[in-house]
Amino acid sequence: MKPAPFSYHRPETVAEAVAMLSNLEDAKILAGGQSLMAMMNFRYLAPDHIVDINRIPELAEIRDVGDSIRFGAMARQRDVADSAVVQARCPLMIEALEQVGHIQTRNRGTVGGSLSHLDPSAEMPAVFSALDAVLHVGSARGDRDIAISDWSLGYMMPNLEPDELLAGITAPCWPVGHGYAFLEMARRHGDFALAGAAVLMTLDGGGDIERIAIALTGVDTGPVRLREAEAVLVGRKPDEALFAEVAKTAESVAGIDDVHASRDYRRRLAVVYTRRALSAAYARALQGKA
Repeated sequence: MKPAPFSYHRPETVAEAVAMLSNLEDAKILAGGQSLMAMMNFRYLAPDHIVDINRIPELAEIRDVGDSIRFGAMARQRDVADSAVVQARCPLMIEALEQVGHIQTRNRGTVGGSLSHLDPSAEMPAVFSALDAVLHVGSARGDRDIAISDWSLGYMMPNLEPDELLAGITAPCWPVGHGYAFLEMARRHGDFALAGAAVLMTLDGGGDIERIAIALTGVDTGPVRLREAEAVLVGRKPDEALFAEVAKTAESVAGIDDVHASRDYRRRLAVVYTRRALSAAYARALQGKA
């Protein structure tokens, strides 16, 4: 099928883009287009206006800002994966990006597009959740910062007003040598995950867990942090029995029930992949300490 008729707009600055969003009725942002164009072709969406932000250079930045990395919303997933800054300071994101679609998808797909589309099984929202990222949103009315924990309002419903644009994301970096892992279960490589887990971990001088973050994808309408499991792990000596014990907290997630997998199956996968990601992150944390 082909999309319904629409008017096309191509701003060259953020100010132009937010002005268009403020003045146009029923407008959609075009970033990478990997999801939007397919939905329009199937007539799942039929916006009256498309605002193409691909020509706004400031939205494509990937910048080291001290203790964090600043991503422009239009940073291509391929550019993020190739970034020396991200490779050195946020290896979790590199590991997750390897499982996002295929090369062609990542060449066009953007980090901001993934967050704004907010597919329940997308990898990037879970990674940014584990990193406690802050999203920077702008409109003609002004700017606001949104914690990733407040980003999802429901199924594919980001915390964005119709006249707002996601301009960038700030992701705090963990110390050099930290442990990390991103593991997911998909039917085929490149498919959306049925369930997945992102883990970050640091150890103290005695080998106990000093800091931990666990985020899941594919199990709810947005990324889920396992705060209860994190609280149990901090200050504990890691071992496989402990990881198996705390991974059971993933059974409490809401679970998504659809044609791809049942709610109960996704919950079981969440437990398994949480345990595996904890083990993998711990092994890397030990290497970092060494």
